[in-house]
Amino acid sequence: MKVLIVDDEEMIRNVLKEYVEFEGGAAYEAQDGMQAVKMCREQDFDIILMDVMMPKLDGFSAVKEIKKIKNIPVIMLSARGEEYDKLFGFEIGVDDYVTKPFSPKEVMARIHAVTKRHSAPPTPDVVTFEGLTIDMAGRNVYVDGEKAELTPKEYEILFYFVKNKGIALTREKLLMDVWGFDFYGDDRTVDTHIKMLRSNLKQYRKFIVTLRGLGYKFEV
Repeated sequence: MKVLIVDDEEMIRNVLKEYVEFEGGAAYEAQDGMQAVKMCREQDFDIILMDVMMPKLDGFSAVKEIKKIKNIPVIMLSARGEEYDKLFGFEIGVDDYVTKPFSPKEVMARIHAVTKRHSAPPTPDVVTFEGLTIDMAGRNVYVDGEKAELTPKEYEILFYFVKNKGIALTREKLLMDVWGFDFYGDDRTVDTHIKMLRSNLKQYRKFIVTLRGLGYKFEV
C-alpha cells in the first residue's frame, strides 16, 4: 500500500510514516499542497492523508487539483473540526475526515476502511431478494412492491448488510462502519435499530440472521 502523507509539520509526517511502514506500507511525504499535486502527477498512490492548513497551497485546493487528474481516496487531517469544513471536504470528494489531535492507530483503521471500500467490487444499483427490492442509488426499499418507510440510519444498515452479504458482522464492526468513529454508543444502539429495520422488512426480516454472542449476518 502506497500512502502519501501531506502535512507541513514534520513531526506529524514522521509519526504517520512510522505507523504506515510498521504495517508493511510504503510512505511518501509532501510538505505542502503544491508538492502533493506534483507527486500525484508523477506517480500513483493508494491513499492520501492530506492536512488542510498548509503554505503555498491548502489541502482543499490540493484535493481539487488531484481529483482532476486521478481518483485517489483522500483522508483529510485538520485541527479545525467545524462542520462546514467537513461538509466542504465531502463535497469535493474527500473520503474521510480526522480532527487533530488524533490517534495514529485510528488513522490507520480509517485508511484500511477507506481503501477496502475503494477496492471492493461495485454493488448493483438495484438488488432483489425474493420479494425484497433494494434500490441503492435511489435509497428506496420495497417489500412485495410496497415502499417501506425506513429511517436514514435503517437505510444505511440495510445497504451495509447487502454490500457485505454472507459476512459475519460484529456489533462493534457495525458501530464503526455505519455510525463512525466519532459515535459514542454501545451494542444496544445496534440491536435497537436492527429490531426496527426487521419490523419494516416484515417477512423478509429472515434475511438478517442473529449470530449469538457475535452480531449479525445478511444471508439469502
